[in-house]
Amino acid sequence: MATVRDLLRGGAEALAGIPGLDPALEARILLRRTGRLTELEILAYPERPVAAGFERKFWAAVKARRSGRPLAYIIEEKEFWSIPLTVGPAVLIPRPESELLVERALGFCRRKDPLILEIGTGSGCLAVALAKELPASRILATDVSRRALRLASSNADRHGAANVTFLHGRLFGPFRGRGLEGRADFVVSNPPYIAEAEWPDLPEAVRRAEPRRALIAGPTGLEVIRGLVRGAPRFLKKGGRLVFEIGAGQADAVRPLFGRRWDEVEVSLDWGGRPRVVTARRHV
Repeated sequence: MATVRDLLRGGAEALAGIPGLDPALEARILLRRTGRLTELEILAYPERPVAAGFERKFWAAVKARRSGRPLAYIIEEKEFWSIPLTVGPAVLIPRPESELLVERALGFCRRKDPLILEIGTGSGCLAVALAKELPASRILATDVSRRALRLASSNADRHGAANVTFLHGRLFGPFRGRGLEGRADFVVSNPPYIAEAEWPDLPEAVRRAEPRRALIAGPTGLEVIRGLVRGAPRFLKKGGRLVFEIGAGQADAVRPLFGRRWDEVEVSLDWGGRPRVVTARRHV
């Protein structure tokens, strides 16, 4: 009968040689999740025999990881803003660089109870992070995917983010008729921003596993961003901020989209020095 140590060693060997992957660490993570073990149990009882069902689940997870399936989808969890979130194939895996959206919104926030509108919530990572940081806020978040909204809602429930409401629909459509015009302090979004022609150049693991419509905006990659810039003034109060993520090389193309209703258009760099987040203030 295999032991905890056997699975750790065998899993690390099976995952060795895969680029960008720490085989020992990932084998340990898969062992913890499939066997529902704590780190202390792994350290204290390495010679403990494992049940056959546990062993089968572990090797199935290792096989999935070897095939290129993202670790977050296998263990059904990803941390964002130090918050563990449930994730699945219906939503993008939250990226660390997207935390800059939360940082920028919080940096501009001057009140404890802002009204925040989010476009394209996915896993709900932005909405939940902002709700935790601003518990007196009111947040309404949309998505075109009902599956994504169910997952986002479960993440909000998991972390007690009762100040978030999730709505189904595209762009600003779900906000109309709710008395929100001219009232929002922030519109935030991590929109699809990849052009159709760029799809083949994305990493294979992304193309095979993550939802295409959450990544591809259209022929230019700017289709959803244009909708954000056009639609946000209707819902932002004077002085309200639009905060959204962009892709590599899009900063110069995005700046001209802002007309006379906007000022203080800024582009912030992520930790890798890449233009990542655009912020703009509605001034009229």
